[in-house]
Amino acid sequence: MERPTTSRRAVLGVAAGSVALTGLAACSNGSKDSPGQAASSAPAGPPLAIIAPAADSTGLPVSAEIEAKAEGGELTSVKLVDDKGGEVKGEFRLDKSSWVPSDPLEYKTTYTATVVATGTNGVTSTQTATFTTMASPGKRKGAVLWNGDDVVYGVGMPVIVQFKDNYTIDKDNRAGVEKRLFVKSEPHQKGAWRWVSGAVLEFRPEKYWEPGTKIEVRVGWGGHPLGDGDYGATDITAKYSIDDTAREMIVDNKKKTMVAMENGEEKKTAPVSLGKPSKPSFYGTMVIMEKLRKTVFDSSTYGVPVDSPDGYKTDIEFAQRMTWDGQFIHSAPWSVGDQGKRNVSHGCINVSRPNAEWFFEWANVGDPIQVLNTEEGVTEGNGWTCWNMSWEEFLKGSALPPPTV
Repeated sequence: MERPTTSRRAVLGVAAGSVALTGLAACSNGSKDSPGQAASSAPAGPPLAIIAPAADSTGLPVSAEIEAKAEGGELTSVKLVDDKGGEVKGEFRLDKSSWVPSDPLEYKTTYTATVVATGTNGVTSTQTATFTTMASPGKRKGAVLWNGDDVVYGVGMPVIVQFKDNYTIDKDNRAGVEKRLFVKSEPHQKGAWRWVSGAVLEFRPEKYWEPGTKIEVRVGWGGHPLGDGDYGATDITAKYSIDDTAREMIVDNKKKTMVAMENGEEKKTAPVSLGKPSKPSFYGTMVIMEKLRKTVFDSSTYGVPVDSPDGYKTDIEFAQRMTWDGQFIHSAPWSVGDQGKRNVSHGCINVSRPNAEWFFEWANVGDPIQVLNTEEGVTEGNGWTCWNMSWEEFLKGSALPPPTV
């Protein structure tokens, strides 16, 4: 599901297809050819050009990719070797707009790329280019991938990339960075990235992930130029899967209920108490971000003294986070008499201890939650809010054109 590039550099040269001469035609009865007459030449392979890197170029970033074009043919292979004969692993993007090394190249190293294209007639053409990478940069910036290895997530789990130390990418460099973020899914589902801010990106398919999907993510920005002389520090990778069961929670303020949906069917309904009018629960589609078996809610952590009228410091069980600013589903035995009747919380979804434990054990990080009919909508970026917008709205946040594959 990686995104294709639309940029193309000027074609630097075209290799002519190889031409082989046949041997002399033999004499035979009825032949119109006389001995010594030459037969026609064999068909040629497609015209082939390596667009980037330019031949004999130097100082290239170690995130360099091989771009080539074959007129009337298909790119069939790329072989990239270093100056010691070591071969670099890699593969084409889905649209074959470039061939991408599986890892960053080495600094201050010379490489030779050999590209092969095959024409519709089955004949091949070959072109080569040699280039040299830059010296190791001094200014490197790090990133965090929120998705972990060997984890099972819910069907609403986005891919989340965040740059460290509040480092931000300016708009002029976002397309180049976004192009170096790769997501593969099995089965394949077309998806896209959205810039939540200059420091955070999230990726999702058009609809929730298909249950059982296997996902591989590569933040391929090791040595990639970020602008202002900055470069990505290292690549980051993760392999994980989506739960075989599609789970979703639907909370309705009018009914004061939370419904657990499993594969499209109602599994359980529980009464709830939501945020009181002065601290309403947010409506919209959110995602379970983390699960805390036991924790402490302390209003002083966001500036409200514990001894003030709206202050609190409370031991909490079976908490499931929905927003960064602290809205959770959690056990609230003190509000059981209000659950199903009225809203008394500070914005959280209150349920009884038995119901909180059931939902805690049933749900996964990445499961979507729809909250309906409250007074205030969730703001973009206050949690993993990518499903709170249409696919068309989501695509507007990308620095690249909409995906085609």
